[in-house]
Amino acid sequence: MRIAKLDGLNVHYTDEGDPNGAPIVFANSLGTDLRLWDKLVPLLPAGLRIIRYDKRGHGLTDATPGPYSMGTLVRDAEMLLDHLSVKDALFVGLSIGGMIAQGLAVKRLDLVRALVISNSAAKIGMPEMWAERIRATREDGIESMADAVLERWFGKAFRATEELAAWRNMLIRQSVEGYAGCCAAISGTDFYTPTSGLRLPVLGIAGSEDGSTPPDLVRETIDLVPGSRFELIRGAGHLPCAEKPEDYARLLTTFIKETGHV
Repeated sequence: MRIAKLDGLNVHYTDEGDPNGAPIVFANSLGTDLRLWDKLVPLLPAGLRIIRYDKRGHGLTDATPGPYSMGTLVRDAEMLLDHLSVKDALFVGLSIGGMIAQGLAVKRLDLVRALVISNSAAKIGMPEMWAERIRATREDGIESMADAVLERWFGKAFRATEELAAWRNMLIRQSVEGYAGCCAAISGTDFYTPTSGLRLPVLGIAGSEDGSTPPDLVRETIDLVPGSRFELIRGAGHLPCAEKPEDYARLLTTFIKETGHV
C-alpha cells in the first residue's frame, strides 16, 4: 500500500505500469474506492504509467471532518500529482471524479493534457437534493440508500449478478463523514463557465442506463469544450468501467492513441 502525506492528509494511491510511461490518472466516483478501475486497468495499452487514488473520505484515504469543498478535492489531486512529479497527464474522472478533473484542468493545465469526463457534468443535481442525501447519510446511514444507489449505478442485467453484493459492500463501508463531505462538494459545484473555457482534448463517456448522470446531462457538459467528443455505452449505468470494461477500454484506448498519449 502506498500512502502520500499531503498537507497532513494520508492519501492512498497506486502507481503501476511503466514508471517512465505517459501518465494516466483515475479519479473515482462517490461511494467507491480505487478498485472501481480494477477491470479496466489490465485492458489498457502497455507502456502507460497508471495512477489511481482514493479521494478524501473514501477507501483508505483519511476522512477529515466535513463538509468538503470541490476546491479542496481538486487541491488534493493537485498535491498528489506534484508529489509524484507528474506533468501532462491524461486525467480520467468519473462522477465526482469528473468534476475534480474539470477543476484540476482549469487550475493546473500543466498537469493535464487531455481529459475524460465520464458519467459526470459541470453541475450535478440541485442543492436541495444533496441536502437530503447528506441528512439521510448522517441520520440513517449509507445502507439506508444503498439499494436506490445501486439501481442508478448499474443496468438491470448486472444487478442480477452475484458481483452486485461486492459493490454494495464497498458503498456501505465508506466513511459517513467522507460520503457526506463529498456530497456537499458536489452540491456546491457549478463548473459551466470555467469548463467552457477549456481548450484541450476532451472525451465524454455516458451510460445509457445511468440514473445519476443521464446521457443528455453528460453531453451538455462535453459540448461546452470545442472539439470534444461524446460516446455512449449502451446497457451500462453510472459505472460503465466496471459494468462494461471492454467497451470502456476500447473508447479510452482510441482516445489515448488519437491524442498521442503513448
